[in-house]
Amino acid sequence: MSDATLHDSHQNPDDFAVQISDQIESFLVAVTEVAKGDEPDSAVPFLLLEVSQLLLAGGRLGAHEDILPDERYEPDTGPEADVDDLRERFARLLDPIDVYSEVFDPYVPRSAPVACRISDDLADIITDLRHGMAHYRDGRVTEALWWWQFSYLSNWGPTASAALRALQSLVAHVRLNSPLDELDGLDTDNGAGADDDTLAEEAGRVMAAELGAPLGLGSGSVESPAVESPVEK
Repeated sequence: MSDATLHDSHQNPDDFAVQISDQIESFLVAVTEVAKGDEPDSAVPFLLLEVSQLLLAGGRLGAHEDILPDERYEPDTGPEADVDDLRERFARLLDPIDVYSEVFDPYVPRSAPVACRISDDLADIITDLRHGMAHYRDGRVTEALWWWQFSYLSNWGPTASAALRALQSLVAHVRLNSPLDELDGLDTDNGAGADDDTLAEEAGRVMAAELGAPLGLGSGSVESPAVESPVEK
């Protein structure tokens, strides 16, 4: 166990809760602002930065000892806020680079790539984080930490990790002047069965169709103003 993990495990639980909630609140506020579309040219690097910072909080939750809720059954937090509007805003903002290819679990043998959407990922992450935040704001701090830790391991952690890889790849393609239309030849054949091959090939075609055009440009070079430089915070 690292010194950082030991520190997280033995520090004042209230301090840990405040730090995690602050990181999560910062992410929720920031990505909601991005979804407004006021600065589309910086959306991808900004999301790269915010998802990276969120995963730091997730890593701390994952490295922390198991957090047990105070009550046997989870208290009702009321109706979940609708994220469909945010999902649609992100989809429009990220078109045509919303779709990417992902292997769901790298430890499952012969896993076929599947087509995912960054907009769906962000909406799912926001839903999980808001649910825990509802507990936190109602004073159920342990319940909030339990939920954030559990959902990090089961859902928003893998989802954010996949979205981060996609966002990092987009920035790398632009900054390294590597046209996305080279992905037309994406090989999704990993030796799976016939049915899985068909699904993988279809996922590859869907992704290539939406990623074929460089960021904000037609065919050709990706020297685009869509992502000029990483955002400084």
